[in-house]
Amino acid sequence: MNGRTVLERFPAGGPRGSWPAEEFAQARRLEGLPAEVVMDLATDTFLVIVRSGDAADAVA
Repeated sequence: MNGRTVLERFPAGGPRGSWPAEEFAQARRLEGLPAEVVMDLATDTFLVIVRSGDAADAVA
């Protein structure tokens, strides 16, 4: 296991001025999850992730 949970995937080529991955991650942070956005270069997508252990801490 790589130590992360992928919550959602977003294509890198979004509309100009739109940041759907960042908006999704911010909404999860407001819910208490330590979500962050990373780029998966192999698939050219943005991933919204929670590192392993962080999700369990946030839910508890």
